[in-house]
Amino acid sequence: MPELPEVEVVRRGLARWVRGRTITSVDVLDPRSIRRHTLGTEDFVGNLENCTVLDVVRRGKFLWMPLQAEEPRRTGGAFEAMSNEALPAVALMAHLGMSGQLLMQDPDVPDERHLKVRLRLSRSDGMPEQLRFVDQRIFGGLFVTSLIPTPDGGPGGQGETPLPEIAEEASHIARDPLDPHFSFDDFYRKIKVRKTGLKRVLLDQGVISGIGNIYADEALWRARLHYAKPTDTLKRADALRVVDAAKEVMSDALSAGGTSFDSLYVNVNGDSGYFARSLDAYGRAGEPCRRCSALGLSGVIRREQFMNRSSYTCPVCQPKPRNGRW
Repeated sequence: MPELPEVEVVRRGLARWVRGRTITSVDVLDPRSIRRHTLGTEDFVGNLENCTVLDVVRRGKFLWMPLQAEEPRRTGGAFEAMSNEALPAVALMAHLGMSGQLLMQDPDVPDERHLKVRLRLSRSDGMPEQLRFVDQRIFGGLFVTSLIPTPDGGPGGQGETPLPEIAEEASHIARDPLDPHFSFDDFYRKIKVRKTGLKRVLLDQGVISGIGNIYADEALWRARLHYAKPTDTLKRADALRVVDAAKEVMSDALSAGGTSFDSLYVNVNGDSGYFARSLDAYGRAGEPCRRCSALGLSGVIRREQFMNRSSYTCPVCQPKPRNGRW
């Protein structure tokens, strides 16, 4: 699954190409990719055509585009019989799943094999005219959703023009470490009342968002902490160190365009990120720990099963706690 840096790379690319442009027409080539829009294809299309994309916003791994209707929406679904002025604020939400891609392309580019949805945009000099949703495994999708006020009154997420609104499906998601409104005090207060392991809370999107398996392992390696460290006994300085490490590693990944292990993870131009070359723990089982090697120690990265996935640690500089919790 793409994690925060990969989704943020897509968000920044989309903001550059689609913000302020109008969706002129929509083609749904595979209805399975809009299955989360329960009112069907006609309602989906009707709520998008003739709407202007105001921004592209990310909260954790969630991504949405707030819309403004320039003409009354052609819908026979949820908003039927309402005036355009009375319609709730809506957004186009994208769930990338395991293989979803949002690509900006010109009409003369041949359709991709796994093209699912095509949005044609108003013309703008030097900019691609189509936003295409491509999804090989069909775990992702697009749907139209309502925007609601944020619980804390702050911006809904990372965007070019932050507003105190959030997509309804993302309202339960905590802020991520790169969010200017992220509160370390709130994070630390939440984890201290839990009797669980540190990596479990790092992966809990209701506690801290955007961190997946790859960046959790990388942040823990940088912080020299084991994933089973009990959160209720975690010192404030250790908690701060792992949050700072998460910020650092995800910022580094952003600079490298994200982490791509195959052709499924790409930005809006179809380019892969190259942060995989800089990973210190994840995927390096059996290889020398770079930190230990620099210190003349003999640490070797070890892979262990964790929550039906893998965790990578160095047993020398990330020793397992005696009272560890999974």
